[in-house]
Amino acid sequence: MNMKTVERILIKLIVIQFVFLLLSQFIFHKFEVLPELHQLARYEGVSEDNFSEILETFNGR
Repeated sequence: MNMKTVERILIKLIVIQFVFLLLSQFIFHKFEVLPELHQLARYEGVSEDNFSEILETFNGR
């Protein structure tokens, strides 16, 4: 096996893993397979829009 073949295989594996990552994230969030993940995201604040709080911090409020 030469290096070009190995590179091609690695690129295909990376693309396949990325597609599976996107699909799994979509399934977990859209169909709420694990409700605990949704509660964790809400608890951490990553699912809410905190843009105004960030602006208030930068404006010195």
